Amino acid sequence: MYFVFVGPAFLFAMWAQMRVKSAFARWSEVPTNSRMTGAEVARRICEMGGAEDIPIEISDGYLSDHYDPINRVVRLSQSNYHGSSVAAAAIAAHEAGHAIQHATRYPFFGLRSAYVPIASLGSWLAFPLLFAGAFFSIGPLITAGIALFGAVVLFQLITLPVEFDASARAKRLLADSGLIQDHEEMRGVQSVLGAAALTYVAATIQAVLTLLYYLWRLGLLGGSRD
Repeated sequence: MYFVFVGPAFLFAMWAQMRVKSAFARWSEVPTNSRMTGAEVARRICEMGGAEDIPIEISDGYLSDHYDPINRVVRLSQSNYHGSSVAAAAIAAHEAGHAIQHATRYPFFGLRSAYVPIASLGSWLAFPLLFAGAFFSIGPLITAGIALFGAVVLFQLITLPVEFDASARAKRLLADSGLIQDHEEMRGVQSVLGAAALTYVAATIQAVLTLLYYLWRLGLLGGSRD
């Protein structure tokens, strides 16, 4: 029954990951007309958006690009830091978009950052509490487990507008700056960022359906506990 609830979302998540890799592979072979590296693109976007003091550093690993809100640093994977492809520009601009969100106090970014400790606690403790509560028939443990996993689901929901907004900023600033200069390049940017957005949508759907499954399994949505 678990696969009936979560299986479609799991398959969607796998498809989304494959699409990200496919889009990145395709557009990492297409250079931008500006020939600026990902590091240079991130720097320009940060300056345009009011986050000019944010350092741009190299991150180890494949597609390990991220913005670190604690240290206030944009980190790009080797290929995107040094590369001058459409994919590198798209990803660099997206991460710079997060830095701009932080610098301009975008509400959902602040909310997500504040919510990280609660979501982390939920991801660690929710399932052990649910299993222990169900096994020993201890209602308060079940309630605590559901509440903690609900916190994880809420974190995923908060993440969506943060990621969508960062991508929207990236596309707008890439166009306004002239770093992306024609329709074909913008099509590549949209392909890369659109594929990445699907992974967040898939993760959110998977989390919501998992929560619904356990609510059903525990008899709270018409299912039966056995």
